[in-house]
Amino acid sequence: MSAIWLAVAGGIIFILGYKYYSKFIAEKIYRLDPNYTTPAHQYKDGVDFVPTNKFVLWGHHFTSVAGAAPIVGPAIAVYWGWLPALLWVLLGTVFAAGVHDFGTLVLSVRNKGQSVGTLANKLIGQRAKILFLFIILLLVLMVNAVFAWVIANLFISFPASVLSVFIQIPLAIWIGYSVYKRKKSMLLPSIVALGVMYLAAIVASYVPAMQIDLVRYFGGEEAAGIFGLSATASAFFVWIIVLMVYVYIASTLPVWKLLQPRDYINSHQLIVGLGLLYLGLLFTNPEITAPVSNTSADTSWFPLLFITIACGAISGFHGLVASGTSSKQLNKETDARFVGYLGAVGEGALALIAIIAVITFFPSTAEFSATYSGFTAANGEGLGVFIQGAGALAAGLGIPASVASTIVSVIVVSFAATTLDSSVRLMRYIIAELGTEYKVTPLTKTHVATTVAVVSSAALTLIPEGPNGFGSGGYLLWPLFGTSNQLLAGISLLLIAIWLKRQGRNYWPAVIPMAFLMFMTLYAMFLQVMTEWAPWANQSDWLLFTFGAIIFVFALWIMFTAASALMSSNKDRIEKSA
Repeated sequence: MSAIWLAVAGGIIFILGYKYYSKFIAEKIYRLDPNYTTPAHQYKDGVDFVPTNKFVLWGHHFTSVAGAAPIVGPAIAVYWGWLPALLWVLLGTVFAAGVHDFGTLVLSVRNKGQSVGTLANKLIGQRAKILFLFIILLLVLMVNAVFAWVIANLFISFPASVLSVFIQIPLAIWIGYSVYKRKKSMLLPSIVALGVMYLAAIVASYVPAMQIDLVRYFGGEEAAGIFGLSATASAFFVWIIVLMVYVYIASTLPVWKLLQPRDYINSHQLIVGLGLLYLGLLFTNPEITAPVSNTSADTSWFPLLFITIACGAISGFHGLVASGTSSKQLNKETDARFVGYLGAVGEGALALIAIIAVITFFPSTAEFSATYSGFTAANGEGLGVFIQGAGALAAGLGIPASVASTIVSVIVVSFAATTLDSSVRLMRYIIAELGTEYKVTPLTKTHVATTVAVVSSAALTLIPEGPNGFGSGGYLLWPLFGTSNQLLAGISLLLIAIWLKRQGRNYWPAVIPMAFLMFMTLYAMFLQVMTEWAPWANQSDWLLFTFGAIIFVFALWIMFTAASALMSSNKDRIEKSA
């Protein structure tokens, strides 16, 4: 079967979802008001609250949420067959992710740009707010560890991509200065910056001297590095330190100086990347060699499919971005549909091509099955298979395979880095909120909160030993990332439903995906915590068991409290909308 048909079917579903369902949600459920004064105007400060053109904001929002996760999750989940993964991506995007991302953005805009964690206090009480903030804190901490781990490993595996990623930073700062100080357009400079990045990637692919290969600098894989570590482990350590220094600076700068222009560049990069892959699909017309479903899987897809693919179907982290940064930059309330729902659709399109790249890469079903021999193997091989598969699609346009793989790596790293520094910025907000709550004044200071965020993220990435040796934190935390991410999405949908009910509106578009998601996620988390990670299990894992048990108990507590609030006839209002 030709993979083109999957792309066509997916594209039609996404277009119909945005054209009709998002319009219904915008007009009948959220009731957007073009005259509403958004927080970006009400609290304009030039740092976090900055009224922003919807196309630029979409670029920031899209690239902040479209990190490596919508690639890694689908690339792993095809282990159960391409059909289950495809259906969850398509239906989850249209009926769950779109409602969630769009809804958290509107809810925050209607409440002074506050995060969903803070809004939990108004909707379901003070205790629930504190528990929710701690769940969010643990989630963004895991996001930081996972994405830093991914980036560092990609830098090691694809050293030709490093130069392009580094070049983007001064280019973004230059664009930010040109746009916000000289009032110039951001479009042309962003396209020029993207051209420079790809030129650097092409040159570096052919010129080893331009590849920043730390393993080679340390003497090769067999050589000893620093602190008694191998050359590879030393390179990983150095990259983590470099990344943490970068995110510290990036997350404390005003959004217009680096975050917005870099994300705008990345939005074009995403469009170019998706264009290359989908055009490559059209020209190569590859056959699907992966099975429709894997009847001999060693791990059941139910309910793990729905937490393995989080970003790309629905993700709680999107609500943090929507309510943490995007809501503070929304120029008009009516822009929320474009930014929030279309952002979810864009990520769904990325997840769709990730599935296609993997299931068409192998020459035969037997070779696919040999690589995806088990769920553990799928976790270890998924990202690498995607990069090779995406490179093969791009090569169909006449791009040399080595250049194509480098460009795909640049795209993945750029998205992951965008998510990483947005996540650190969000973590700083949450630490400051907790500092205010518990009257720990130093934690309310920007640089103290950022230092806590960066140091804890680095420690969680570097310290744990695991299957990948030194610095296995991100690898070890990946299974818990999916469950906690989906729990957060379910709780956020519940908050949206409570808000809608108190406004006297139809809340079922939020309740239905919430109920489905919470059942699947709590069931999956219970199985993992009690049968896989617990001290009495054959392969116990104290790190995952501790984090997982805490999040599970907190989530149950919040769910019972929130469910009571939803069923209550209490009509107390929060910032009632028009």
